[in-house]
Amino acid sequence: MMCLHILASLIAIAISGGIVYRRRSGRCTSRKLLNNETVIITGASAGIGKATAHDLARRGARVIMACRNLAKAQRVADIIKAETGNPQVTVEELDLSDLESVRRFAENIKKKEKSLKVLINNAGAGVRSRQITRQNLELTMATNHYGHFLLTNLLLDLLKASAPSRIVTVSSKLHGVARQLDVENLNFRNASEYSLLAAYAQSKLCNILFTKELSRKLEGTGVTANCLHPGVVATEGFHKVGTWRGYVYSALAQVIAKDCLTGAQTTIYLAVSDEVKNTSGKYFVDCKESECYPQADNEDLARRLWDASERETSV
Repeated sequence: MMCLHILASLIAIAISGGIVYRRRSGRCTSRKLLNNETVIITGASAGIGKATAHDLARRGARVIMACRNLAKAQRVADIIKAETGNPQVTVEELDLSDLESVRRFAENIKKKEKSLKVLINNAGAGVRSRQITRQNLELTMATNHYGHFLLTNLLLDLLKASAPSRIVTVSSKLHGVARQLDVENLNFRNASEYSLLAAYAQSKLCNILFTKELSRKLEGTGVTANCLHPGVVATEGFHKVGTWRGYVYSALAQVIAKDCLTGAQTTIYLAVSDEVKNTSGKYFVDCKESECYPQADNEDLARRLWDASERETSV
């Protein structure tokens, strides 16, 4: 009986904490419209990417959903078009873990699009065991960092020609778990050192270091680059972990985490708000500029990561 009381108390505390957490979450209050402005969102068929696509379509943007699963993405695109009344929502194939797919996507965009106002590097992945891609890269790093690094670089000329334009990259507060970064061993050559958390945290640290170095390289071009932590969000990612822990975390997330629309608010804020139109190289949480962990502010590390990423992607 005592155990039931304790369990009930813990559940009540979790629910109360979740309510407070969600109410304190940042909201994008900008009413800015993006009429006919082209936006690319990677991983837009689910989670915060889907919520972001829906919001920007509602603002009148031409939304290009860059996704691996075309059938799923098209179903989502059709729903977004029906709900927003915006017919300018299209799907293009992009598998960020395959650098050849990234190159094909970028070439296709450059042939078809005359302008690109916002690039949102949203897609993310994490796998339980070390897997290697066609280009001999670790899968989590390839999807979360290398793919976005290559995509962004291949689209930079179009973004510069469309300035003022923005690059928004979804990182995570979990970047703090990666206390060190060996740029010569980003792909976990020693498989015994690999874990889902280690790989995911490393990739999210790379997202921030990449954003900061990119911002320095873009100075004076009219293109800004910022990154963000979306918060703890109840997405499909917990289910994809495929373990009992993943299902437990998924159940807990429904109680204590943000829903996907709330989790997308900082992404939307960085994509549309006039408050940050001249801000670049910063890290945001809940629609506010925030401090990241010290390792993410290391300029020398950011330069070395950039050089290593250039070598791995042959950009």
